[in-house]
Amino acid sequence: MTADLPGGPATIDIAELREQLTAGSGPRIIDVRTPAEFETAHIPGAYNVPLDLLREHRAELRRHLDEQVVLVCRSGARATRAGQTLADAGLPHVRVLTGGILAWQAAAEPVNSGRPRWDLERQVRLVAGTIVLASILASIAVPALKWVAALLGAGLAVAALTDTCAMGMLLGKLPYNRGSRCDLDTIVGQLRDAESTRHRP
Repeated sequence: MTADLPGGPATIDIAELREQLTAGSGPRIIDVRTPAEFETAHIPGAYNVPLDLLREHRAELRRHLDEQVVLVCRSGARATRAGQTLADAGLPHVRVLTGGILAWQAAAEPVNSGRPRWDLERQVRLVAGTIVLASILASIAVPALKWVAALLGAGLAVAALTDTCAMGMLLGKLPYNRGSRCDLDTIVGQLRDAESTRHRP
């Protein structure tokens, strides 16, 4: 069943997506997580277009996404932002998979698995927690360092209120989270090849 999020893109649940994929008339699945997260586990047939790249090159990517598109991320937040970006670029038929890849795996749906990597949210928790702990401990010797923890706490509060995460975007650019096939030309080539295959008699 498809539903609409107030002020956001439409959603699609696991049962409906499974039905469409089984019938062979499934939409194009775009996974907006980092290449490392995508490599760990993704829906078979999905294309990896990281959120930051999608935002930066929305107009170019939009030309290769004319049919139905389902966006996937870890839990739905990044996919929702990607859906809003594509809608603003003029792509009307965009839906977000409810619950993301976590819900897909919880429902025991098929995934392509690779080398396990930490997802971006877990990396953010590790880095933020380490900085807070280190700054508090160091403030015993240098009291002013307690403000580092305060600033980080304020940043996390802003991230929650705005549903964005500057730390996550920075971590997403690290080599650990990038892949050799994460550039625009490679992604556009994959989408173009898929498009020609779909229209081949």
